[in-house]
This record gives sequence, structure tokens and C-alpha cells, in this order.
Amino acid sequence: MGTGTGTGTGKRQLKLGALLHGVGGNTAMWRHPDVLADASVNFDLYKSWVQKAEAGKLDLIFIADGLYINEKSIPHFLNRFEPITILSALASISRHIGLVGTLSTSYSEPFTVARQFGSLDVISGGRAGWNVVTSPLEGSALNYSKSEHPDHGKRYRIAEEYLEVTRGLWDSWEDDAFVRDKENGVFFDKEKLHTLNHKGEFFSVQGPLNIARSKQGGPVIFQAGASEVGKDYAAKQADAIFTGQETLEEAIAFYQDVKARAASFGRNPDHVLIFPGIGPIIGRTEEEAERKYQEVASLVTIDNALNYLGRFFEHHDFTQYELDAPFPDLGDLGRNSFQSGTDKIKRNAREKGLTLRQVALQSATPRGSFIGTPEQVADRVQEWFEAGGADGFMLSTAVPNGLEDFVDLVVPILQERGVFRTEYEGDTLRGNLGIPVPENRYTKERKSQTELSGSVVQ
Repeated sequence: MGTGTGTGTGKRQLKLGALLHGVGGNTAMWRHPDVLADASVNFDLYKSWVQKAEAGKLDLIFIADGLYINEKSIPHFLNRFEPITILSALASISRHIGLVGTLSTSYSEPFTVARQFGSLDVISGGRAGWNVVTSPLEGSALNYSKSEHPDHGKRYRIAEEYLEVTRGLWDSWEDDAFVRDKENGVFFDKEKLHTLNHKGEFFSVQGPLNIARSKQGGPVIFQAGASEVGKDYAAKQADAIFTGQETLEEAIAFYQDVKARAASFGRNPDHVLIFPGIGPIIGRTEEEAERKYQEVASLVTIDNALNYLGRFFEHHDFTQYELDAPFPDLGDLGRNSFQSGTDKIKRNAREKGLTLRQVALQSATPRGSFIGTPEQVADRVQEWFEAGGADGFMLSTAVPNGLEDFVDLVVPILQERGVFRTEYEGDTLRGNLGIPVPENRYTKERKSQTELSGSVVQ
């Protein structure tokens, strides 16, 4: 299936995904005159985005999700589509692009999720991907009849067993189990149906699953852990990892760390793809790109920014502090939610001597380094890719029409340079990412037994 290059030439190729985030991850971008205020629940708009991304030969689109909101949540979180539902609908209007969605292992059942993603995978012809999350916000427990939110370490132990169960269920049927022999009345080969009978610390699941594997052998697993336990989980289990670094040096360090961890788990590091998230802002000139950023940043009030910052710290009320005093000492607040993110915010504020106002505005209106003319943005993408800071990038929309600008203006430059594909290599998400199809465990076991008995006979 290749070694993660995605081409027949052996040359390493850039991978690209697009985060479809409705009115945006910004607290106030919905107010921009070029943004549809109902974008987060406008299905026609999502269809147009998928068609644009597919026309640009992007690998995948991604639908993020969360399970807890309150009146301080950003507009997109307040009113948005459930991932499996919209991805199933988008499967019908696309042919090549991968369809990846977030679903929590802390507040769902493995059997149900295996069915949902297994169905999406078959509906789409092998283009499904699951972003495995453990749900950071403690308030999520209140929506699922739980008395408390599992601590950080326990959430990852649950996730470990959860993925073991879902992968086991996806292997319930070997690939040639359904013979559908009408003449002899044989619908399936009983020898190729397998019952999981899992009994573990958190789950007891018999199986089998009532849907067969797709032609890509199962959904591609994405993860975004950045804490130590999160990086171990991602390196051990994920096919692709979403991450976020501010500098190339940080990106290279993360890339090398996770690839080394993957190798230590006996995996091929080429089959664990790293996708830093970026929010490109593109203008015909540097001045135009800067103006686009300022237009969006100026829509954010300090109250918006404090609410946005508070979400990372269990919706902590930051209005109680002096805005222009040093960032407050919050102790361990936030370590059971967005652990790596909150640690970074506190460390950055301490090392740079930032005030609360500065931290809040930087969090709510991040100004990344992927800003400038199409050539400048293409240069930066290529630099990170070729320097070993990324296998690909997850594109978020930092300004209105950001996806359209990237596809129309930056993708052709990357294609001309031979860094990015001009046509899709495969007809599945695994095929385009260059990730091997996992062999059904029971088929693999049968082959091993056959080979062993053959060697004994000889």
C-alpha cells in the first residue's frame, strides 16, 4: 500500500485536510459581513465546502464536536451539526475525499460507535475516519447521567479499551464472509463470522457487529492528544494525529517525539501521520493579508476573549481579575480538561510576563505564521513539510473564505512544485493517505495456522 507517500513514485507527498467549522472557531467571526450567520447549520454551505475541498484534491474534511455548552460558549459550539449525521449526508455528494468526525469514548458505547462509523465507512465506499477524543470538559458528565467526569488518566484507559473493542467488532466479518449464493441458499459463510466476547475493566461486549468491513478495512483513526499520556495513546493507536505548534522548532520536536514513540510500540512511523493545525490567511499582498486578520480580530471584545479563555479552564470566570495585572495563578485548574493546552497557556504567560488581557486576546485571536501572499504561505507549508515538522496540515478558517482562498491560490503552487497531488491516488481515505489496509485478525490467524501446518508437513 506504500509507505505513507501516497504516490507511485516514492516521493513523499503532502497531505491536507480541512476543518469545516461553521461560523468559525473565533468568538465573533459570525459578525463579519462576509460570513453567513447561520453557517454552522447551513447544509448547502457545507456541501459547497466539501465540493471545493474535493476539487482541490484535499485528503479529508473534518467535523469537530463537543458535548457540553453554556451561555459563554463560542457561537459555533452553540448550534452545530452532529458529526456522524452530517458526514453521512456529505458522503452522498462526494466521491474521493475522506470524511472524519469527532466522537467521545467517555460518553458513548463501543458497539453503537462501531456501527455508526462502520456504516459511514460502507456508505462512503471506505472514506470514513474517527477522531477519538476523551472529552475534556467536566460539564459533559452532566448531560450523560454521570455523577462525575473521569480524571485525565482514567479517560485514556477507557479510550484504550474502547478502541480495542471497536476494532474487534469491525473484524466480526471476514472480507469474503458474505457469499450470497442464491442458488444454494447460502447468504454467508458461518466459518467467517466471529463473536468478540470482550470482558474488560470498563466494557463487556459480546458482538458480533451487524455490518461488515468496508474496502478500506475500517475507519482511519485520528487523535489529538498532546499530554504525555495523550502522545503515548496517539503513537500506539492512531493512524493520524492532529496537533498544534506555533513554531517550526516545536513542530519538529513533536514530530520526532511521536514518531519515536510509534516505533517503540513496534509500529512503522511512516504509517502514523502528523497534521499540525494552521489557519492560513492569504492576500494578494502582505498588506491585504494583514488587513484580513485585523478585520476579524477587531470584532472580538475583551469580554468575548475572557469567555473564550475560560472554556479551557472549565469555564472559569476571568472577569473577577484585574485585566492589566499579571496573569493569575490558577494552580491545577484546567489540568483535568485541556491539560496540555492549559499548561502551555500558564507557562507562556509566566515566561513572558503577560497580563490577563494579553493572554485572553492572544487565545481568542491567534495570529499564526501562515499569513501573507499565496507564494509566502506555500513557502511556509513546504518549509514545515520538508523540514520534518509535518506530514500534512489541518486547515482551519481564520478569516472568511479561507478554504476557498487556499484551494484556489495556494494548492496550485504546491502542485506545480510537485509537493501535492494533482489527482487522487486511491478511492479510499487509507489509499490517499498511504496507510495500509489492516488485515482482518481472523483471516490473518487462519493464514498463520495454514502456513504453520504446511511447514510441519514439509
